[in-house]
Amino acid sequence: MDDLLRSLFELGMPWWEFVIRAVAVYVVVLLMVRFTGKRTIGQFTPFDLLVVVLLGTAVQNSLIGEDTSLLGGLILAATLLSLNWTVGKLSSRSQRFHQMVEGKPVILVHRGHLFRDELARQSMSEEDFAIARRSAGYATVGEIALAVLESSGEITFVRRKERDASDGQ
Repeated sequence: MDDLLRSLFELGMPWWEFVIRAVAVYVVVLLMVRFTGKRTIGQFTPFDLLVVVLLGTAVQNSLIGEDTSLLGGLILAATLLSLNWTVGKLSSRSQRFHQMVEGKPVILVHRGHLFRDELARQSMSEEDFAIARRSAGYATVGEIALAVLESSGEITFVRRKERDASDGQ
């Protein structure tokens, strides 16, 4: 019984190394995710889900090292949750920090004109946009006054008025 308890709570490295590893992995993965595009979970494709699962597996050893103790896992969980809470707090208090972490909204459609170059910059295919457009109830791009890819990854649509839609588009 003593061996079981010891294996659960005896750390394979100092506690502070777990914290340093968690901070390093959190910051690097946050930056990588931030720079690879904006998608919400509702817009995940099977490929996106696969990447998330594999990403978790890929960073596992970076986080835990050789330690398999319960206490080590709990230290990591507490550190990651604390980091996430801190980033959320800082984002809510500083617009500049929020934009640095989350990015800025991006206009994808203006007055019925689709900005294909912006779709490409955001790593979004025209087909992905078409699916989102149809899901929002728009049969054509011409019906859209404004489509914005929000920093959350959600696409917000504003319908064109009839008079606006007939101005040559």
